[in-house]
Amino acid sequence: MAANNVKIDVHHITRVEGHGNIKVDIENGVIKECKLEVVEAPRFFEAMLKGRPYDEAALITSRICGICSLGHQMASIQATEDAFGIKISEQEKLLRRLMNCGEYFESHVLHIYFLAVPDFVGAKSVLPLASTHTDVVVQALKLKRLGHYIGDVIGGRLIHSIATNVKAMTKIPTAAILEDIIAKLEDAKVELKKAIPLVKSLKLPNFERETEYISLYKKGEYALLEGNIFSSDTGETSYKNYREMTNEYLVDHSTARRAKHHRDSFMVGALARFNNSHMWLSDSAKEVAAELGLKAPCYNTYMITVAQFVELFHIADDAIQAAKDLLNMTLKLEDRSFPLKAGTGVGAVEVPRGILYHEYTYNDKGLMEKANCIIPTGQNLDNIENDFRALLPTVLDKSKEEITLLLEMMVRAYDPCISCSTHILDVEFV
Repeated sequence: MAANNVKIDVHHITRVEGHGNIKVDIENGVIKECKLEVVEAPRFFEAMLKGRPYDEAALITSRICGICSLGHQMASIQATEDAFGIKISEQEKLLRRLMNCGEYFESHVLHIYFLAVPDFVGAKSVLPLASTHTDVVVQALKLKRLGHYIGDVIGGRLIHSIATNVKAMTKIPTAAILEDIIAKLEDAKVELKKAIPLVKSLKLPNFERETEYISLYKKGEYALLEGNIFSSDTGETSYKNYREMTNEYLVDHSTARRAKHHRDSFMVGALARFNNSHMWLSDSAKEVAAELGLKAPCYNTYMITVAQFVELFHIADDAIQAAKDLLNMTLKLEDRSFPLKAGTGVGAVEVPRGILYHEYTYNDKGLMEKANCIIPTGQNLDNIENDFRALLPTVLDKSKEEITLLLEMMVRAYDPCISCSTHILDVEFV
């Protein structure tokens, strides 16, 4: 029976970080209401930074998210370094690449195996899979633990790293640790290859909607920790022009700010990165993408999960190379001193869910005067709603339950971090 009249009211979407609702009202086949509501309370981290010294900024902003904790630290540190004109060493760049690998493994594995896969096997959560797909769950736990291990041995811990600091880290790995990381990552690639048949077997919904794709961009690299901003519509621009790319605004049904650029919405995240920079993936990642049928440009939102899986191979290869390069260097604790000066700086990094921006203004004593953080999920919210509007007319022959599941799966495909996105208030101090 065609669902020409259907009302969907999901409170709250499961298997995502934070609280979000889906509201859909269709009358006689016409969409009257189609909303993704973010109902988290605003958290005001920008206001918390007011008056704080520069070396507390990354510690505070890492608490924005327990999943992308390191990503917020990286963006925060970059913004501070940009404000003070600090250039980091090659050693520091390589150590940050290793830390970044830890976060991506922890986050992507969590999403693929624990949050997305249950949808495709008819499970409400990962718990029933511990009995029906024990080997897959064990594999996922091993891969996720690897991310935490790398964070522990390089940064002291992965979540809210204590060794990651402005200009230079305060912890240096031994040769034995670097060799162990390489061995563990090589083993992880073997484990990931075992999962290719599983990912290949997932029956993804047949959906396509072409949109604008925005990501970091650096010619010759699959940009994750540095680069300019690239739009599939308008091309490359400086990372300092992030406000022109985001144009934040508010809607009545969400506590999170929305963003738009060339069109009324855009996508950030793994699929955007793949579409814009697929040519610079590692060889093994390219091979896996081809085997899984992921080709650029890809317009199927549900393929974000596949793009994340492909990225794991690239990130493993990138971290292996970083560890090898570090082994060929004489590592030492580096001088972390620098002169303070008034200034404004921008940090832009790719976290698992997309491009993240931090902008800070400091006075000449190194105290924060103003901060702005733009989170990937906030940038994706309008695009999710536009995906809803494109999907709904094509599935009205399905039951209400089936339509609801497809909408929930679409939200989960973006791997949203809803709590991170709730930064809506401009606080003025007088």
